[in-house]
Amino acid sequence: MISADTDQPKRETLKLRIAPGELGLIDRAAAAQGKNRTDFILEAACIAAEEVIQDHAKLPVTHEAYQALLEPLGLPPKPNERLRKTMRTPAPWDME
Repeated sequence: MISADTDQPKRETLKLRIAPGELGLIDRAAAAQGKNRTDFILEAACIAAEEVIQDHAKLPVTHEAYQALLEPLGLPPKPNERLRKTMRTPAPWDME
């Protein structure tokens, strides 16, 4: 028989010091999302961690491949009907 303790992976404890104002802010935000403080902080921290890791991910490419990527980015777009229509359409903030 498997005990209830072995069904879930072991979790670590994270301790931190926090100013009362920050704690209140976190508690209000967690309540607004219907979460408890721990779930709210863990989700926010994981999202931030994933963003940092993605921002620091490197994709090694050759100089030639990098230049091939940059070259078309510096060229003006080729005119086509969709582009012409977009350029003729007034911006929403210019409409009355």
